[in-house]
Amino acid sequence: MSQGSNFVDYVKICCRSGKGGAGSAHLHRDILTSMGGPDGGDGGRGGHIIVKGSIHIWTLLHLKYRKHIIAEDGGAGGSSHKSGKQGKDEILEVPLGTIAKDAETGEVLFEITKDGETRILTAGGRGGLGNAHFKNAVQQTPRFAQPGEQGQEVWNILELKVLADVGLVGFPNAGKSTLLSVVSAAKPEIADYPFTTIVPNLGIVSYRGGKSFVMADIPGIIEGASKGKGLGYRFLRHIERNSVLLFMVPADTSRSIKEEYAILKSELESYNPELMQKPHVLAITKSDMLDEELMEEMKQDLPNIPSIFISSVAEKNILELKDMLWKAIEG
Repeated sequence: MSQGSNFVDYVKICCRSGKGGAGSAHLHRDILTSMGGPDGGDGGRGGHIIVKGSIHIWTLLHLKYRKHIIAEDGGAGGSSHKSGKQGKDEILEVPLGTIAKDAETGEVLFEITKDGETRILTAGGRGGLGNAHFKNAVQQTPRFAQPGEQGQEVWNILELKVLADVGLVGFPNAGKSTLLSVVSAAKPEIADYPFTTIVPNLGIVSYRGGKSFVMADIPGIIEGASKGKGLGYRFLRHIERNSVLLFMVPADTSRSIKEEYAILKSELESYNPELMQKPHVLAITKSDMLDEELMEEMKQDLPNIPSIFISSVAEKNILELKDMLWKAIEG
């Protein structure tokens, strides 16, 4: 997933589905028939606006400047029971993990989680019935037909929540981007200043026996992120769709490791208490600067969750970390 302005995770769009075509009120006439019965065909359905999941798309950027999505109207019915043309559907491809909402009520309509999955965002109007449907014993030659049903015009929100097996949680400069660059082919920006990561980065992590899992580097959280401070609030939603949360605390933190984990945990809980139900794993990063004696001493004051000392630069305990994460993913 690329850095910078190419990553868009929220769009608000006006969707107008197609109007249904009118039914035909035609009566059959030809060289041999001067007073034939009704043979009006049905109108065609108006075009739907459809959302489709794609594994080849990582952002909603392509929809950012399409504020109005308009589907085609259905065609009118014809003689000889000919149905009208169906309006062309508008198909919006979105990344997996995209949620559709009603912009006015905030109601969640659906979520796209599979490649090729399609859902109707705004349904097209039904075509009207031709007069052939209204013939009966009393009314042999109805001279009327149904008009087409109007399409819908509504404002919708598409919101992306990154789908990943493991989400990296930590303050800026905790070593999240460095770990992702070591365990996967992802190339996140890495530097010694806060907020190097300004969009989520995804990487495929290879594991034993040809297995793999997806890891997401979420932009750094700060204290108060759940209240809208820093970059964290915008991206906290992406953590919701991760199966396992890997908390990363640097060995040289100015706080105790337990205290820093508690702050991170508190920010997530304030945002969404359900995040506490996900498996938590703790990695103490930059541990290549610690000797065995100091690590044993620090182990006495760690939170009661699976924990491991790692160094991404020295590739220390990286395979062991993968083992812990795989165990947590498998449950």
